[in-house]
Amino acid sequence: MSELVGRYFDAAIAHLQRVRTEEAENIEAAADLLADAIAEGRRIFTFGAGHSSLAAQDVVYRAGGLVPINLLEVPGMSGVTVRPAPLASALERVSGLATTTLDLTPATSGDVLFLISLSGRQMMPVELAQHARGRGLKVIGLTSLAYPGEVPSAHPSGTYLKDHCDVVLDNKIAVGDGELTHPGAETTFGPVSTIVTSALMQAVVASAVDRLAAAALAGEGAAPPLFRSGNVPGGTEWNAKQMADNADRVFYTF
Repeated sequence: MSELVGRYFDAAIAHLQRVRTEEAENIEAAADLLADAIAEGRRIFTFGAGHSSLAAQDVVYRAGGLVPINLLEVPGMSGVTVRPAPLASALERVSGLATTTLDLTPATSGDVLFLISLSGRQMMPVELAQHARGRGLKVIGLTSLAYPGEVPSAHPSGTYLKDHCDVVLDNKIAVGDGELTHPGAETTFGPVSTIVTSALMQAVVASAVDRLAAAALAGEGAAPPLFRSGNVPGGTEWNAKQMADNADRVFYTF
């Protein structure tokens, strides 16, 4: 193993250990919102632009995941699927695109939106967070608090995603999102933001499931609606029933 490979794994592990310790309280606060929403029959949405969409998608329709979590799929924003790829960066600076998309969903007051943006400075995440809270949704922001103060906001208000959330989860990623350097490379490389942000998302889900499962054991609610792997016997049938039982808050089926 090369030295750089070792340094990359060390950086990823160090970040995971740091957020595990320093974000524990915020993880539990976010899990409270998620568990309450699931128990009350609310809808859950996740959104991230560009590569932030990868972490948003990681908790949607997957084995071991909560059934009522939906991707807010803003056109051109899901990963790097749009062509040309730089268009996605340009669209993140467009006012009204994400808010209009949210308005065309059945989202209502009391629902939850996970909103992921590493810098938290662009028009789209700030505007969407403001709009969602104005409609009564609970907003959980996943961002890096290293950016405010070092990089100016691109929103006319001068605010950041962190300023419009009910709970903020800080992934501790440094400005630039590169953990490695090399004398022959002219910029940093080796980002760990997707790993850390996905881990934060899964930690919130795990804590929410813990609450829901404990309540079910105590006779105070139903078991958490979870997917099984489609690659184990009975998994496909189990998942079909889960989606049917939660049809009023699942928007990735027909």
